[in-house]
Amino acid sequence: MTSLGDKGEGHRETTALLGNEDEGSVQTQTKVLNQGSWTQVSCPCCVSEQVEPLVLIQLSDNIQPVTKRWLISLIEVSERDGGAALLAHPGEDECGDVIVVSAPRCTLLRATEDLGLCKKYHNGDMVAFSYNDRDNFSDVDDMQEFLTLAERQYIVKYELDFLRAQKGQKIPGVPESQGVLKARENICQKLEKAGVIKDIFPLHDKQRLTDLCRNWYSGKQIWGQPLDSIQAYFGGTMGFYFSFLDFYTWALVPPAILGLVLSFLLPGGGSGAGVVKEHVGEGVVEGVVEVDDSPSVSGHMVQAVFSMLWSTLVLEFWKRRSSSLSHRWGLLHLAERFAEPRPGFHGTLGINPVTGRLEPLFPEWQRQLRVGLVSVPLVGFFLGMVVLGMTGFYHGEALAQGFHQDSGSLFSGALLYLPSVAHIVYTNMLGNVYRTVAMQLTEWENHREESSFQNHHTTKVLLFTFFNYFAVLFHIAFYKQDLPLLRKRLASLLIVTQLVNQCTEVVVPFIVDRFFSGPQKKQQEDDPDVDKLRAQRSLPPFPGLFAEYIELLVQFGYLSLFSCVYPLTAVLLLLNNVTEIRADAYKICKLFRKPFSAPVSNIGVWQTAFEVLGFVSVMSNCWLLLLSPRVREFCLEGGISGRNIILFAILVEHVLILVKMILAFMIPDEPDWVRIKREQIEFHSMQALGQQKL
Repeated sequence: MTSLGDKGEGHRETTALLGNEDEGSVQTQTKVLNQGSWTQVSCPCCVSEQVEPLVLIQLSDNIQPVTKRWLISLIEVSERDGGAALLAHPGEDECGDVIVVSAPRCTLLRATEDLGLCKKYHNGDMVAFSYNDRDNFSDVDDMQEFLTLAERQYIVKYELDFLRAQKGQKIPGVPESQGVLKARENICQKLEKAGVIKDIFPLHDKQRLTDLCRNWYSGKQIWGQPLDSIQAYFGGTMGFYFSFLDFYTWALVPPAILGLVLSFLLPGGGSGAGVVKEHVGEGVVEGVVEVDDSPSVSGHMVQAVFSMLWSTLVLEFWKRRSSSLSHRWGLLHLAERFAEPRPGFHGTLGINPVTGRLEPLFPEWQRQLRVGLVSVPLVGFFLGMVVLGMTGFYHGEALAQGFHQDSGSLFSGALLYLPSVAHIVYTNMLGNVYRTVAMQLTEWENHREESSFQNHHTTKVLLFTFFNYFAVLFHIAFYKQDLPLLRKRLASLLIVTQLVNQCTEVVVPFIVDRFFSGPQKKQQEDDPDVDKLRAQRSLPPFPGLFAEYIELLVQFGYLSLFSCVYPLTAVLLLLNNVTEIRADAYKICKLFRKPFSAPVSNIGVWQTAFEVLGFVSVMSNCWLLLLSPRVREFCLEGGISGRNIILFAILVEHVLILVKMILAFMIPDEPDWVRIKREQIEFHSMQALGQQKL
């Protein structure tokens, strides 16, 4: 990583250089603060008449002026002197409870290189940015054109997060019991624990947000989203999520059409045909054969094979789309770097043997010990609680059915729904507890890099989610072997989930925004300038995209694992997702604070989770096909033994897995033009490094 220590003495006093792009929007943002209160710069390239407010630091109500002045001084001085080389505006006065932060041109450019962002070179190619070669990049003198709003705001957070005390000292104006900083201790994290800092959040640009809303969800279009504008305003994390949601929703059209054809046009798609009772040799196919309203044998086979091919093609083509977007947004060259430890990392202060920096050190063997001896058993315990809840559900269902058969009353009939309701409440409560435990466990494991922290946390939640959502369905399918019950359970889950989602994601947000989001709507033109910025804190913080990805993963699981049992799965998911896109857009624009967004090159660990479900779907569909009553009847009529059926199912399963792997191998993860561009970026970076050495 390039050191930020060379930011120069000129950054002791700072302002940001802004360009002419979207000048009206800039003026809207900057006119709310007295420009004379920003510190001035001596660095000629950073001088500007206008400064763009990027981030607001909300301080405690009883902040001491001496503490605020001390914090502002840390924010504005160069990193060489223990600061962040950023801009600080005191708000109304030195006694106020806010600090508005921006960044000068040189800090933005050096951080662009540190983060590995690619920008447009003078010949039009996307090239990994180099500060020493900055004059050859397009728009390098116009920060609003050169960097997106999300990138500029994240750079401010990036610099604030790595503010560390150069030596042990006492924080002025803070009681000694809470205000003693150790050497290399994270300053912002310490101030948050001491109650000095309440919040740090990026500021909305009202004009840009209005334009984005108009082009995103306020129009009449159903398909298509302004992905470039989303990425520029909310960052790569949000851009990739909405791109994936859009891509996945379009991909639901073929299985939805196939589901309609199998359900309503093929013979045997809609009416029952009585019951046939027969025993077939030996093995799992022994038992009662029921001919129900499921699709015909050919329909089952078509749906099973199609689900396998569909899941493979969707994920492979998404990789190609993701790599294209990554290049377009300048995120193709991001890599794991020897960065400062993440803010939550702690350990014994020492010299990093790789970087030579003084920082907290934590032995890897201790982390692995914590994961193996504590985290894994606790995760296993919660998975056992899922199985216990499922067992209780079936036991309660049996008791309710027995009671209803004995009494036959209206009351006993209503009690038949009690086990399902109790099980849903139980799983939701268990899920809420587990999410809290998973976060605390991952924090306690003490991961140095943010990517490692996120991967371990996501893996824990994914394991639980898979068990929580799919354990009952697998139990019904492969233990009870009751496909009619599986079909009813899957249909009820899809319908109930869709109704709940539409209520919570469309109706409730609309009502909240229309009738209850008071602080934003009650603002007047003559309100104090800083109050207009402070009012953005009245909105709740954005909870992140974890729940949104979980919802898509569960959808993908329902469709890829069990769609051969219920072909209309894709139809219901498609109807849900068409409104999901607009609902998610509405929520993030209107109902939450603007979140910080780190540069990312793809959807991360979620890609792996979808691929794992894709492989499991091959096995699931093969064995569901074997358990189908119509397939059993077909085997009976053909005189095929149970042993041969099982062997044939295993053979088909392995063949389909092989076909899936061949397809994945044949479809490159990135288009040829992206691969060439990536190799050009790597070659250009090597040349730039060689010139620096010379």
